[in-house]
Amino acid sequence: MLLDANVAIENVYRSDWGRIVAALIRLFADFDFAEEVAQEAFAAAVAQWRLSGIPENPRAWLIQTARHKAIDRIRRKTTFAEKLQSYAVLAAGQEVEGPDVDATDISDDRLRLIFTCCHPALAFEAQVALTLRTLCGLETDEIARAFLVPTSTMAQRLVRAKRKIHDAGIPYTVPGAEDLPERLDAVLTVIYLIFNEGYTATRSGSLVRTDLCIEAIRLGRLLTSLTGPEIPAEAAGLLALMLLQDSRRDARTDEAGDLVLLEDQDRTRWNHRQIAEALPLVEYALRRGGGPFALQAAIAAVHCQASRAEDTDWAQIVGFYDLLERVQPSPVVSLNRAVAIAMTEGPKRALPLLDELTASGDLDRYHLLHAARADMLRRIGSATEAAKSYRRALAFVTNDTERRFLERRLRQIELSGYDEPASLT
Repeated sequence: MLLDANVAIENVYRSDWGRIVAALIRLFADFDFAEEVAQEAFAAAVAQWRLSGIPENPRAWLIQTARHKAIDRIRRKTTFAEKLQSYAVLAAGQEVEGPDVDATDISDDRLRLIFTCCHPALAFEAQVALTLRTLCGLETDEIARAFLVPTSTMAQRLVRAKRKIHDAGIPYTVPGAEDLPERLDAVLTVIYLIFNEGYTATRSGSLVRTDLCIEAIRLGRLLTSLTGPEIPAEAAGLLALMLLQDSRRDARTDEAGDLVLLEDQDRTRWNHRQIAEALPLVEYALRRGGGPFALQAAIAAVHCQASRAEDTDWAQIVGFYDLLERVQPSPVVSLNRAVAIAMTEGPKRALPLLDELTASGDLDRYHLLHAARADMLRRIGSATEAAKSYRRALAFVTNDTERRFLERRLRQIELSGYDEPASLT
């Protein structure tokens, strides 16, 4: 019973946190208050479900419990009669599962809520961050990692976004069909970042959070169907990107759970059905002038179309990164472009590009910059400098699988004991 209750609570948290909080936000128009009483309801579930068993409808139980917790709080803080008018819905005893919506606009609950939370009155990054935190259940440090900012900075942004919603009286209502296009970019970014957190988890004993990858792909499919036959290029590009990246899931780690680099992966273990589904979407997105997601999907397609690592058309990948750097310049894009250049022209050509990124400080806390630099230094035989970069990467890596890989590489470098020119082939 104890184990079953723990599993049930974890499952409902993963699947229904956003829906529960959304229902409470609709009642109270207060993000912080809704999250607090939801957390109290989950705490109550931990204690009660172990004794009385798992309720038939866990989500409804949690919403009802959270509402009771809210009533108790209101009674303690003010005279209940003063608040009764404002929260009359609480006394009605009606079930509230989530915001009322027109199902002809968006049929899926989770996607509906994401569109609702991506309100154009907020700054773009605030829309995305608040949606990831409130409706998708990502922790503040996971969101901070996605935006490459310190956790404290992201926490402040979330506080400011919630305050703006409260102070400006921004309604928590589902947008109509005519309002969806202006929210599409933010919704795409939310889905992309859900997938990214699943693809390489911030905090996990394993490399991948499969549940997030599957959910992001599900949402991506729904989004393409929502828009009818004329699928927006970037929606098609995002779905293709996720399908292609996820197609390599089973090959990214070995039987021991250790990281396997792309060049060493057993390509027979890739999901070729997903690849076949994605490739026409890439072509469609590029043909219709797709932007960053379409270009990233094109890069992933080049990798997935190579039957062997040595067959990869790295020159074409560099070309796509050149375009991506013009369309959406960012330090991460520049980093990935430098890695592609290292594969076409050698690490000596790419190292100055990484040194520029290092000097800028934009990616100082991004472990993949230091890991890439370490690998290039290792390949040219600069063991001492490579070891320094591996240690720098280890200072910032948070995923256990990636950490073990970096530690193995560092041990190999340290055992060499001296610098010796290495072959660049």
